[in-house]
Amino acid sequence: MELNLAGRTALVTGAHRGTGRAIAAALAQEGVKVWLHGFEAAATEAACEGIPGAQPLVNALDSDAAVAELLATLGDSPLDILVNNYGRASRGALSPFKEAAWLEMYEVNVLSAARLSSALLPKLEASRAGRIIHLGTIGSTKPAAENPHYYAAKGALATLTVSMAQSLAGTGIRVNLVAPGIIRTDEVVEMLTARAAKAGLATDWPSVEAHATRHWYPNLLGRLAEREEVADLVTFLASDRAAFLHGQLLRIDGGAVPIVS
Repeated sequence: MELNLAGRTALVTGAHRGTGRAIAAALAQEGVKVWLHGFEAAATEAACEGIPGAQPLVNALDSDAAVAELLATLGDSPLDILVNNYGRASRGALSPFKEAAWLEMYEVNVLSAARLSSALLPKLEASRAGRIIHLGTIGSTKPAAENPHYYAAKGALATLTVSMAQSLAGTGIRVNLVAPGIIRTDEVVEMLTARAAKAGLATDWPSVEAHATRHWYPNLLGRLAEREEVADLVTFLASDRAAFLHGQLLRIDGGAVPIVS
């Protein structure tokens, strides 16, 4: 399938490692010029290695002033695709209530995307093929008991996607959210292996993955998502082949969420 993305320009946030870097690489493979965003220069520049034409963009994303600096770095560069991949979870519970942790999750997972999207709307509208793709989680549909502050924030990102889609009607900008299940990143492999060891289970990866996807994070395929699979879905959404997808939450979860929507 020809995606016809060659010659377009994208900004992928949180692309200095993991899934974000995989998304940047997948877009670049289709001929997209990629601004690869990270928070530290060395890690961001290293992440650009091996991705043709990728340019590092180091920025905090945590204030209007930081986003103004990002705009200055972009300068007159056009922008067609914004992938708000940056986000993270933290451990927490409903009680004891820790306001700072809740505010941090909202800042990281919602405000960073809203702030950057708003600032880049003029560029995206000028593109006439503008795309905004948020990275969420199936936890916004099926939240767990633990980490309620994280799931609340990701739920807000999902509703923001629908609000943005409605407010941008007629601009030519499409907005969608990709909601992965658990992804096989280095951090996740380390976490699950440690959890298996603590439980006295086998710690070779095939055994850990089989147990995790049967008992801890069950899905119908019995494995974790690969970063590249998520990246392929994002790349498709960025293309004209997905031109009638707008305001949608697209789960990529191996059948983990058994609902019709």
